Amino acid sequence: MAGGMFLFAAVDMQAKFLTETLHPLQIVWSRQTGLLLGILVILAFRGFSILRTQHLGLQVARGAMAVGSASIFIYAVSFVPLVDAIAVTFVAPFMVTLIAASVLRETVGIRRWTAVAIGFVGVLIVTRPGLGVVHPAVFLILIAALLFALRQILSRFVAGTDRIITTVAYTALVGSAIMTVPLPFVWRTPETSIELILLVSMALIAAVAEILVIKALDVADAVVVAPVHYSIIIWATFYGFMVFDQLPDMWTLVGASIIVVMGMYTLYREWRVNSC
Repeated sequence: MAGGMFLFAAVDMQAKFLTETLHPLQIVWSRQTGLLLGILVILAFRGFSILRTQHLGLQVARGAMAVGSASIFIYAVSFVPLVDAIAVTFVAPFMVTLIAASVLRETVGIRRWTAVAIGFVGVLIVTRPGLGVVHPAVFLILIAALLFALRQILSRFVAGTDRIITTVAYTALVGSAIMTVPLPFVWRTPETSIELILLVSMALIAAVAEILVIKALDVADAVVVAPVHYSIIIWATFYGFMVFDQLPDMWTLVGASIIVVMGMYTLYREWRVNSC
C-alpha cells in the first residue's frame, strides 16, 4: 500500500505537469489506460471469471464516478499546489459518514460526528475561503472528493457479493470506455518527447500502483492498510517541492494534520462499528 501511494503521488505529479500543455481529459484517459493495462494483465492470469457481478448497474455507476472524480481533480490541480489538492481530498471519509447518516440512515455516534466536524475545520484551515490565499479551483476538489465518497458508498453495496478485483476491473473497463468518447474532441498529439514519455510513464506507473493496492487489500484487512493511504501527502510534498518548487505553508500543514488524524480516527470508528 505504501508503494502504491508513492507511485500514485508520482502519477499526480506528472498529471499536474502535463496540464500545462494537454487537456485534462486526455490526461485522465492516459492515466485510465494504465489502470486498464493492469486489469488486462490480471485478466490474462485469472481469466474472465473476475468480471462476474450481481450488481452490474452499480459497478457501471461506480466506474463513471471514478473517472468523473479523476477528471475534476486533474483539472483543479492545474491551478492548485499538489499537496493542497491532495490534502483536501482527504475529506472523503467525512463525506462518507455524512452520506451514510443522512441517506442510508446509518447510526453515527457523537465521536464520529465530532471527528467529522473537526475534520471540516481542517479543510477550512487549508482552503481559507474568502481570504484569496488558495485558488478557487480548490472547491472543485471538494466535488471530486464527494464523487469519491459516493464511490465508497457504492462499494459497500457491492462488497457483500463482488470481490475487490471485480470492482476494480469494472472501474477500469467502464472508465476507459467513458473517457474514450470525448477523446477525439480534446486530443492533441504530443509534440515533444517529454510529453510522450510522461504520458506513457503515467499510464504504466498507474497500472503498477493499482496492482500494488489490489495486492495489499488481498493479503491484509482494509482497516490495517487503509491508513497508509495518508502517506501520499508526504510524497505530494516531496514532488511539489522538487518539480514545482512549491512547499505548503504552516496553515496548510496544520489543516492537513488535523484532516489526517481525524480521517484515521473516522476509519477506526467505521471499523469498530462494522466489526461489532
